[in-house]
Amino acid sequence: MTKAVIIEKNGGPEELKLVDVTVGQPGPGEIRIRHKAVGLNFIDVYQRSGVYQLPMPLRLGMEASGIIEAVGEGVTHLKVGDRAAYASQPPGSYCEERVMPAKCVCKLPDAISFETGAAMMLKGLTAQYLLKRTLPQGGLKAGDFILFHAAAGGVGLIACQWAKALGYNLIGTAGSDAKCALAKANGAAHVINYNTEDFLARVKEITGGKGVKVVYDSVGKDTWDKSLDCLAPFGLMASFGNASGAPAPMAPGLLGTKGSIYLTRQTLFSHITTRESTQEMADDLFEAVTSGKVKIHIDQTYALADIAQAHRDLEARKTTGCTIITL
Repeated sequence: MTKAVIIEKNGGPEELKLVDVTVGQPGPGEIRIRHKAVGLNFIDVYQRSGVYQLPMPLRLGMEASGIIEAVGEGVTHLKVGDRAAYASQPPGSYCEERVMPAKCVCKLPDAISFETGAAMMLKGLTAQYLLKRTLPQGGLKAGDFILFHAAAGGVGLIACQWAKALGYNLIGTAGSDAKCALAKANGAAHVINYNTEDFLARVKEITGGKGVKVVYDSVGKDTWDKSLDCLAPFGLMASFGNASGAPAPMAPGLLGTKGSIYLTRQTLFSHITTRESTQEMADDLFEAVTSGKVKIHIDQTYALADIAQAHRDLEARKTTGCTIITL
């Protein structure tokens, strides 16, 4: 028996229950992993609340690190005793031990701690596909301006550092002066407190009226309309979350009137559908972290029994950087 967090119906943090579950043996293409640390992400809130509908009862959690305890038939990239980390479907990382598909589980370099491994996989791989694979027409080059909302969050702080390493001028938004200062300290070229400043006006001012080549937006409804207006002609609006709620439906013709701009809705799990793509992206992330280009900030730590409070703090925007659950 092992401890795991489940919900039996969608709702608030009070629906999260810590229960005893049985863990079996891995089948073909699967592994059994004993967790050392678990990551917390906003997608967990979407799944708990019902924004993303999944069958019940549901085990939550999308990323973790630990030690491989058993390997199923056909798994060749991992062996018993390996240190490993993952961001993967199906959900279920809020637990001490689990059986899961091996495809997205990667061997964790010895230079990266279990805590960092649990904090960095989903958020770091998200930053990787945004900055390296979700690009405007003609790509990005050193000196280009990009706008990144929620720049003091887990994905945002990684993106600030990585964008600086790539030579981009990242304009980061956040909801307080303290969070703006954190984004600035992590490589944002410019920061905007969207609660006290008009971020559209500031973006136009910073870019000399030209706008940015790409907006990376995980906020959704609250930033949507002005984000579109921040784009230069042929710019790219890259949506990857709805922390403030889903934007209103939009007629395609509006993209034309705003400068023939592009719109895409991205998810990490489209990018890690194969073992090869997952490993390629993970290797890029591991190199960025071990080289010192990117530091993973773990600013909050909770026990598994306190998972409901972790969700409350995340939804209340009380967190910065990454949050982990320790075991």
